[in-house]
Amino acid sequence: MESKAKFAGHPIHPMLVVFPLGLLATAVVFDVVFLISEKAEWALVSWYMIGAGVVGGLLAALFGWLDWFAIPGGTRAKRIGLWHGLLNVTVLGFFALSWFLRRDNPALPPTGAVVAALAGAAITVVAAWLGGELVNRLGVGVYEGAHLDSPSSLSDLPAGANLGRASRPRTSAGYSGYERRANGSSSYAGIERRTGLRTK
Repeated sequence: MESKAKFAGHPIHPMLVVFPLGLLATAVVFDVVFLISEKAEWALVSWYMIGAGVVGGLLAALFGWLDWFAIPGGTRAKRIGLWHGLLNVTVLGFFALSWFLRRDNPALPPTGAVVAALAGAAITVVAAWLGGELVNRLGVGVYEGAHLDSPSSLSDLPAGANLGRASRPRTSAGYSGYERRANGSSSYAGIERRTGLRTK
């Protein structure tokens, strides 16, 4: 299922999400360094990174929800996408709380602020796994017909265009998205790949 919000041929949400993830994860690392070293500059930098990460996370969330609304109802992808989104909103809530608790003295955060950031980081692991499940297992945000020789996203060609050069789709030991569709299998072909069996 292709993403509805794209830039230069690629989904916007996964492009944006790397920024808040990197900022917030690094802020937690800096908090730990602050606790070990007791050097205030680490906590101060963490405060700025949390602020930037929360703003970036809200922007990424906007495009994530746009993609979620496009997922057909009653599917596992719809349910997983909902949990992914809700957990990420919870993560942003914890980090926003952490930022708020530091505002009076960012260089010396109270214990509650550090605990809130650590809680947000822990939930991020689960939310990120669900995001991977959406893309890698459920195909959300993936072009129909995507394969190893797809033309550039910047071209006007569909993802499956290059397969017209061969009479039969090229197969690989790993990815078989197009091969699965071309051979008429309506279910996930993981077991068929591993066992060498084909279903029609």
